[in-house]
Amino acid sequence: MEADGGPGDPPAERGSPGLTPEEGARARAEFAALHGPALRASGVPERYWGRLLHKLEHEVFDAGEMFGIMQVEEVEEESEGEAAREVRRKKPNPGSELCYKVIVTSENGLQAANPNSIFLIDHAWTCRVEHARQQLQQVPGLLHRMANLMGVEFHGELPSAEAVDLVLEEMWRFNQTYQLSHGTAEEKVPVWYIMDEFGSRIQHSDTPSFATAPFFYMPQQVAYTLLWPLRDLDTGEEVTRDFAYGEADPLIRRCRLLPWVPADMLDVSSSTPEPPDQHYQAILEENKEKLPLAISPVAYPRDHVFRVYTDVQQVLGHLTHPRFTFTQSEADADILYNFSHFKDYRRLSQERPNVLLNQFPCENLLTVKDCLASIARRAGGPEGPAWLPRTFNLRTELPQFVSYFQQRERRGQDNHWICKPWNLARSLDTHITRSLHSVIRHRESTPKVVSKYIESPVLFLREDVGKVKFDVRYVVLLRSVKPLTLFVYDVFWLRFSNRPFALDDLDDYEKHFTVMNYDPEVVLKQVHYDEFIPEFEKQYPEFPWKSVQGEIFQAFTELFQAACAKPPPLGLCDYASSRAVYAIDLMLKWDDRPDGRRVMQPQILEVNFNPDCERACRYHPTFFNDVFSTLYLDEPSNCHVSRLV
Repeated sequence: MEADGGPGDPPAERGSPGLTPEEGARARAEFAALHGPALRASGVPERYWGRLLHKLEHEVFDAGEMFGIMQVEEVEEESEGEAAREVRRKKPNPGSELCYKVIVTSENGLQAANPNSIFLIDHAWTCRVEHARQQLQQVPGLLHRMANLMGVEFHGELPSAEAVDLVLEEMWRFNQTYQLSHGTAEEKVPVWYIMDEFGSRIQHSDTPSFATAPFFYMPQQVAYTLLWPLRDLDTGEEVTRDFAYGEADPLIRRCRLLPWVPADMLDVSSSTPEPPDQHYQAILEENKEKLPLAISPVAYPRDHVFRVYTDVQQVLGHLTHPRFTFTQSEADADILYNFSHFKDYRRLSQERPNVLLNQFPCENLLTVKDCLASIARRAGGPEGPAWLPRTFNLRTELPQFVSYFQQRERRGQDNHWICKPWNLARSLDTHITRSLHSVIRHRESTPKVVSKYIESPVLFLREDVGKVKFDVRYVVLLRSVKPLTLFVYDVFWLRFSNRPFALDDLDDYEKHFTVMNYDPEVVLKQVHYDEFIPEFEKQYPEFPWKSVQGEIFQAFTELFQAACAKPPPLGLCDYASSRAVYAIDLMLKWDDRPDGRRVMQPQILEVNFNPDCERACRYHPTFFNDVFSTLYLDEPSNCHVSRLV
């Protein structure tokens, strides 16, 4: 978190001993080596790099010498559309509105060719979305500063809940984002920041006069925004930037600019048919996966003892079946049970076709959220099947999503949505919101899908807490694609929220999420499946678990039929040496059928490759013996598994 000095502060210069020309050249070369790739990626012309280094080293904030902020009164225009007028009415302080512009005040104007024409903009507030509310409540002066910067009315000294909510809604018109390229999964979660009062007053234009880019200065570990001109400007000309920079598609531009330029997208179809074949071909190439050649299934003798090479600790610790032994040598193995993904199946199929694996080529169609949503449309048409929440890929289906959101808004339907990265686990960088602006802006960080948030989940009464959300994890074993042979492990696992469910406090993690086992501070409620079933049936006597589970298994069956319905890369690859274990997480929601019946409808949330089986091994020590017997020995009969297909 930073709350930095205001734009009125004098430009701070730290004196430094004069450098010889050689030392200066060396310093510039080191700077270019360290920061050149980022500057090039942002399009910062090299002519500015030398002065940029000087300004960074000496913390020179000299924008005030070139520019001024001008206050203008915005009057409602005759030509303004109904949508824009509606937005204006909803503003915290409607009526004629004060608007700011940044203009060039230097009497000589500004020349783009001048190496000094690059400026540092400070960041007033930097945070990760999940910490924003807490920071506004706790960091002295932050709420005041943000309310002033955003034009939100704020009276009194203490942060009022209403003022905090208004700032959290308005901030999506001011936020910018970057993410760190290395570190833990947690450290790579996108960071959002708001430029200081000067940077935040720069308005949008489709033909901008300036460009901006976030820049992380490594020696001081500080982030700034860089500002540089795209042409020469005269005194009095306005400084503008393109808020949808880099977007050429006119429809997507309209969507991306919605937070500032209201538009009615109801005429756009919200239908999302399955993407064309080349979409999947591009994913295969992006993943650098090489498909295998066709091979014949390998037949091992009935008493063969399989040599297993694995880096999965839970397998090393719990696989005790006499027909499996471990080897340290990958070259000697009959089974490669790897934690990370294989890529070159072609080479394996040519050189070692007899080696059995624990993954299928193209299985990312199941385990990556945008792919899961697109293949599921084979089972449910353009809207998707009943067992998957309505999902849009924000990269490719933004206009359809905006139209669908606005249609629901017009009909007065629930509009809670959940934004998730394509392939981060553990609910990282996952956000629940009712704000269209928030979803549109999240598209600028990591690739994401947006799914309808389940507004009417089936709840479980926890004596200690009240009625909470829960999700269920099943482990499925895929033995083959053709013929499709799928088993489910007979034990399932449960996870619970820690606070009673309600459609409010959308950033309250313990109310809306069930993944608690990664935070040592948080209580993890454990209930075993055999205690859960009688308790569930007591709470919902008209829904015997057996029939609920029947619906769940039907959904799994339809999902895998869809995933295996087309040849690779459009479907899972039928590779005779592949086997796999997946965990499927799901919730139950209330659904009203046309005949008036209320039913519990399973909602598949995600499919996980190589899931964490720590709980499975702890409470069911034969877990991996069952998995290996079913997948590699074809002996499921004495195992805790049931055949689905």
